[in-house]
Amino acid sequence: MGDYFERIVDVEVGAAEAEALGARVVDWMVARGLLTRGMSSESMYSSKVEAGYVPGAQWAGIADNWGADWLPGPVAVIVGRHPHHGGQGETEPEYATCPHCATRTVIIDYPNRWEAEPTVWQPFSSAIEEWVTAGAGDVTCRTCRTSAPISTWTWSDDFALGTLAVEFWHWPPLPDTFVSELVAQLGHRTVHHTGKF
Repeated sequence: MGDYFERIVDVEVGAAEAEALGARVVDWMVARGLLTRGMSSESMYSSKVEAGYVPGAQWAGIADNWGADWLPGPVAVIVGRHPHHGGQGETEPEYATCPHCATRTVIIDYPNRWEAEPTVWQPFSSAIEEWVTAGAGDVTCRTCRTSAPISTWTWSDDFALGTLAVEFWHWPPLPDTFVSELVAQLGHRTVHHTGKF
C-alpha cells in the first residue's frame, strides 16, 4: 500500500519568478473548479511542503472515472530550489547529460550496480547542494571538459532540479491533455514524475 503522486516540475523558471507563476497556476486551477483555496495535509506526504490545496468540485472532470467514492488528496505547490525524485524514495539519477556535448555521464550503471558510483556522483551532489543553498553550482563534463551550471544539465527521467513543482497526491492518473494544458500554463520545459510515498 501507499499513496501515489504525480508531479510536474518546471525546470526553467527562475527562483525570482517561481512564486508568482505558482500562484497563477493555482488561480487557473481554482477558476476551473479543480482546486479550492482551502489547504490540507490529509493524504499528502510531500517532503517539501506541509499542506496543499484541497480538490474542487470539478476535479473529476480531468481524471479517469475511478468511482464515485474516490477522494483525491491535496495538490502541493512547491516553490524553491529543490531536487525532485520520481519513483519511490530519493535515489540518485541514473545519468546526467552535458548541456554542451550531450554526453551522458552514467551515475548508476544498471544492472551492474544499484547505487551511485561515489566518485562520479560527488561533483554533481556538491553542485546541487551549492545550487540549493546559494543559487549556483557548476560541474565540469568528464568528456568535453567544459564547466556548466548544474541547473543546465539534464537527467534521467526519475530526477529533476527546479524552483517550481506541482504535486497531485492520491489522484487518478492525470490525462495527457490536462498535463499538456498545465505545461502550457507554466510556459517552460517540464519533467513529469510519478511516484509512491
